[in-house]
Amino acid sequence: MYKISRTFIFLWTLFCLSFPAYAQPKHEIRAVWLTTLGGLDWPTTKASSPQRRMQQQKELCDILDRLKAAHFNTVLYQARIKGDVGYPSSHELFTEAFTGHAGQDPGYDPLAFAIEECHKRGMELHAWVVTIPVGNDRQIRSLKQQNVVKRYPKICKKYHNVWYLDPGHPGTADYLSGIVREIVTRYDVDGIHFDYIRYPENSPKFPDKDTYRKYGHGQDWRQWRRDNITRIVERLYTDIKALKPWVKVSSSPIGKYNDTGRYPSKGWNAYHVVFQDAQQWLKRGIHDALFPMMYFQGNNFYPFALDWQENANGRWTVPGLGIYFLHPKEGKWKLEEVVRQLHFLRAIQADGQAYFRNRFLMDNIQGLMDEIEEEFYTAPAVWPAMTWQDSIAPTAPTRPRLTFQEDGCTLLDWDAATDNSAPFTVTYRLYASDSYPVDTDQASHLIETRVETTHYEYRPSVPWLQQRYWAVTAVDRYGNESRPLALNTPTVESLPTLHELPEAGEGCTLVVTDRTGREVLATHESGTAPLQPLGKGFYRVSRRSADGTDRLIGILVR
Repeated sequence: MYKISRTFIFLWTLFCLSFPAYAQPKHEIRAVWLTTLGGLDWPTTKASSPQRRMQQQKELCDILDRLKAAHFNTVLYQARIKGDVGYPSSHELFTEAFTGHAGQDPGYDPLAFAIEECHKRGMELHAWVVTIPVGNDRQIRSLKQQNVVKRYPKICKKYHNVWYLDPGHPGTADYLSGIVREIVTRYDVDGIHFDYIRYPENSPKFPDKDTYRKYGHGQDWRQWRRDNITRIVERLYTDIKALKPWVKVSSSPIGKYNDTGRYPSKGWNAYHVVFQDAQQWLKRGIHDALFPMMYFQGNNFYPFALDWQENANGRWTVPGLGIYFLHPKEGKWKLEEVVRQLHFLRAIQADGQAYFRNRFLMDNIQGLMDEIEEEFYTAPAVWPAMTWQDSIAPTAPTRPRLTFQEDGCTLLDWDAATDNSAPFTVTYRLYASDSYPVDTDQASHLIETRVETTHYEYRPSVPWLQQRYWAVTAVDRYGNESRPLALNTPTVESLPTLHELPEAGEGCTLVVTDRTGREVLATHESGTAPLQPLGKGFYRVSRRSADGTDRLIGILVR
């Protein structure tokens, strides 16, 4: 069996390496975990004064600018750490990461700030919530009388010098629900992302025998534990969707769900070891996405990536890559290992990729960020639509207005679209290309993925990036996208000047008409040879498709 498995994975690797990295999907989830625990990713500056607060905020803006430039579209932002949080809360105190002192307000709301800055850059922010762990003794003491162990001792268990919420106690779901509902109600998050929603390692020794005696009702204790976690997941999913059904719910399970027919999990998996039945969550429709922590190499990666995808049940599975192993102090990975994994995920048409964690991207460890930006993410991408919640697209925008200004700026205006989920507003995507009509299925034509108004000013960084034709679409909160509205159409003045015929294209015919509109030539040939019968003057050139549609492409000068 193992020889077959290894051969299978080897062939898969060769297969995926044959695919070009520059094949750019329009729909692809590109996420990064941004850790606030101890300021590992952000912040490094403590907000101890107004000036340092501004520096702290600038640090985040610089990170987001870099991610946008590399065409990332999702930040998994650590909002709840371990019994403390990174926003003003009625449930838990401020984490020490922002000021250096537990419980101290940094003078602004970091979560609200991060959401606003992500949305400015067309990126989604998913609030990353660490669920079951609540900290070690030092962390608990730093929170004084407000720590969860002091306030709710019945739902807490100490195990290996770390405190945890007890998944088997009904009060745990209630407590976590309060935290999650506060975030969803108060903040415009795009998603809630659960971490460590499981039992701890070496979990058979977790001290919950008393809870099992009270609530187990004679059930097999292993299945009872799996059901405990699933009940918490279902409760949180239901509460979130009742408030804002468009908010995406996800988690990061252990990277190996269980043994597969292709390869064994070698004793470390989600289902048996930490009682995390994550694939069941997808089947039951109580999760929108999974970001499995696939921090493995070789045969410990490829068959399990396939397993997650094959059991997605129409939802999204986004493998998390352990890029921290590229650092010499963390592991002995080479860049080629991550590159092979990226090729493989593209080859099997995975829903996307996530990276743990942000600092290793920012530090461009072993040139990883350069590789991603130059080879894999050469164009923007957006999330697919959450059609199981809503599949009705907004109406298309109307009344296009476009002005090319002498200073190189393009002014774009349109009238608002409407959506069935009113009164919630839609956002807009802008596309541009040098051909008409603009193909909005092409990722390379995406200019802006999130515009919140019906007016936009485009200033290319260099003049030759200016595009000739523009289109806009409306997008609802679920990701459904309307038909495009062309913001400008070809005119004699805007068409390129031709001195020979271009390629007709497969199944198309080039049609030449004179100034009266009379057809004088129809040909499949390019170049100057077909033009010999024509006299001097100006002609219009159109490309006629197989269905008889003519598309004006240029003005021919003879």
